[in-house]
Amino acid sequence: MVETDYYELLQVDRSADDKTIKSAYRRLAMECHPDRNGGCPDAEARFKAISQAYDCLKDPQKRAAYDRFGHAAFQNGGFGGGPAGGAQDFGSFADIFDNIFGEFMGGAQGRQRDVRRGSDLRYDLEIRLEDAFEGREVELSIDTTATCEPCGGSGAKPGTSARTCNTCGGHGQVRARQGFFVVEQTCPVCRGVGEMIADPCRSCRGEGRVEKRKTLTVNIPAGVDEGTRIRLAGEGEAGVRGGPAGDLYIFVHLARHAIFQRDGTTLFCRAPISFTTAALGGCIEVPGLDRAPNEVRIPAGIQSGKQLRLRGAGMPALNARGRGDMVIEIEVETPTRLSARQRELLEAFRETETGDECPNSRTFFQKLKDAITG
Repeated sequence: MVETDYYELLQVDRSADDKTIKSAYRRLAMECHPDRNGGCPDAEARFKAISQAYDCLKDPQKRAAYDRFGHAAFQNGGFGGGPAGGAQDFGSFADIFDNIFGEFMGGAQGRQRDVRRGSDLRYDLEIRLEDAFEGREVELSIDTTATCEPCGGSGAKPGTSARTCNTCGGHGQVRARQGFFVVEQTCPVCRGVGEMIADPCRSCRGEGRVEKRKTLTVNIPAGVDEGTRIRLAGEGEAGVRGGPAGDLYIFVHLARHAIFQRDGTTLFCRAPISFTTAALGGCIEVPGLDRAPNEVRIPAGIQSGKQLRLRGAGMPALNARGRGDMVIEIEVETPTRLSARQRELLEAFRETETGDECPNSRTFFQKLKDAITG
């Protein structure tokens, strides 16, 4: 019987390096596997042949012996019978997929039991705008689960230990064939843990975790805004049977402020001024969230709705330097309580009016008259 050269089977040169040989085997194994060829006998025979070739050439000692003696190196018990010593079980397509891509996908040799991570938690925190401006420490109390201390999270009674699940062999997964495909499913017996507990811990009843109310101190940085999310790694629910804990996510909400409204780092407010200040001009003082007085100069003749901007008097930027601006919208207030003297002065002022003092009013009424008369 003439035996085909291993290098020819894998379609590589005799000087090919390990990476080239491995790549060639991957490609040919995927092409020739019987599961992909409807159980074709020729494909099965070719698959076995390239598997034997790769089993030899991937081993430095076997390859050196093959390069020197050829197939004779594995006859008469050489290298324990070698790859040509008998039929091999090529297993399922999922098995060969594991062997080919094991280093990328955690193949059969590296597969471990499924450790269940704890759930993430959400906490909605409402703070004042002043707190968002200055930053502060907040103490939170949350209901969560923590690792069971008596059993150390194993779920087994102290002094005992869990045993490997017989159904999945400790993998936490079982395989099921569905036509051409082989799929993995969570083991229905151990529910993916890979272990069974014969004598569970009385404190946690085998879960490895217990309910607990936990108090945390959280640093709220200056500049946080509505919807800012703060992540506290490992402060969520404890994992099942020693699994890693989840995370705690704090969502920040800002309480409504009596004076200021916020848009990013910009603060908005409305400032009422007297009509005399609006007419003659002057100064007003608007304190910021830092309680520092901000002097605002009012130009003469200002109208309601006019916005004045104070640079650097707004909110601090989150995790950055500098502050935004404060925008002040002017609202001219008409007096409703006048003394006799004030009324007398206003009457005297009205008698001197020519209409040029308020050009917008004069223009409006002239346009209205023209529209009516055509």
